[in-house]
Amino acid sequence: MPLKVAIQMDHISTISIAGDTTFALALEAQRRGHELWHYTPDRLFQRANRAFAKLEPLSVRDEPGNHFTLGPAAVTDLSEMDVVLLRQDPPFNMHYITTTHILERIHPATLVVNDPVWVRNSPEKIFVTEFPDLMPDTLITRDPKEVDAFRAEHGDIIVKPLYGNGGAGIFHLHEADRNLASLLELFMQMFREPFIVQRYLKEVRGGDKRIILIDGEPVGAINRVPAEHDSRSNMHVGGRAEPTEITEREREICARIGPTLRERGFVLVGIDVIGSYLTEINVTSPTGVREVKRFGGADIAALFWDAVEARRAR
Repeated sequence: MPLKVAIQMDHISTISIAGDTTFALALEAQRRGHELWHYTPDRLFQRANRAFAKLEPLSVRDEPGNHFTLGPAAVTDLSEMDVVLLRQDPPFNMHYITTTHILERIHPATLVVNDPVWVRNSPEKIFVTEFPDLMPDTLITRDPKEVDAFRAEHGDIIVKPLYGNGGAGIFHLHEADRNLASLLELFMQMFREPFIVQRYLKEVRGGDKRIILIDGEPVGAINRVPAEHDSRSNMHVGGRAEPTEITEREREICARIGPTLRERGFVLVGIDVIGSYLTEINVTSPTGVREVKRFGGADIAALFWDAVEARRAR
C-alpha cells in the first residue's frame, strides 16, 4: 500500500544529488509508489499538542539541474502522514533539538525516522562515548588546562566542535604546535558548548571508513581518504571516496553497537571508523548511500524502505 511520506530536509534546491542520501531515499520511495511531500525545518510548527508543517507535493528525477518539482504548499497536520523522514543536516543546535520535540508529538503513530527522542538524546560525538573501549582516547571540556594535560599525555591531537558536522572546524595539532592556546580562545568565543579533543589517529591517512547500518546491521561501506594536505576525510571538504570491504574488526564493532541502535529505533545509521577505532555514530542525517551503490555495493535505499515498510506493517 502506498505510504504518505513527508521529508524534513534542507531545501531540495540546495542539494548535490550525486552524493545525497536523502535524494536517494526519495527516489526509491517514489519508485515504490509512495506519495512524497517536502518541507524545510523552518516550516514546522506546533499548535497545542499537534505538529503541523507547510508541505509541498514532491516529485524527483535523477537529472542534475532538473531533479525535482514542487507543488503548491499547504499547511498540513503531520499526523495525516504515514512516515516523516527527519533528514536536515546538522549543526545539532537548539533549532534542531526543537524539531525533535515537535516531531515527538506524532511518533510513533506517524513513524518518524530516525526516532526523534533518541536523535535528541544521542548526539553523535557523545553517543560514541557509551562504548569507551571501542573509541580513541577522548576528552570533552571547555577547560584549556585539561586540553594541555591531554596533549602532554598523547602528543598529536584533534580538536573539533562538539556539535559540528561535515568536517567544519576540525584541527590537527602536533605535539609542539604553538597555536593551541589561540585556537582554544577562538573556540571559547565561538561556541557556548564544550569542545571535543581526541588522540590523533595516524591511520586516517589511509582513510576514514563510513559504514552504514540498517536496523543495527551493517549493509555497506565506503572509505573516505583525506586530501594530501588535509587531515579531514569528509567529502564536503575534499575527501575522496573509494570502494572498500567491511573488516572482521568492523563487524565486531557493529555487533557491539547494533542492539543499542535497535533499542533506540534507529533505522538508518552511519558510523565512522579509523583504523580499529569507532569515532562517531551518526544518527541525524547519515550519508554515503549513493556512494556505496555507485561502487557496486548494496542498494541501501531499497533496504531502508524494506525496513520502514515492515515497521509500518507492524
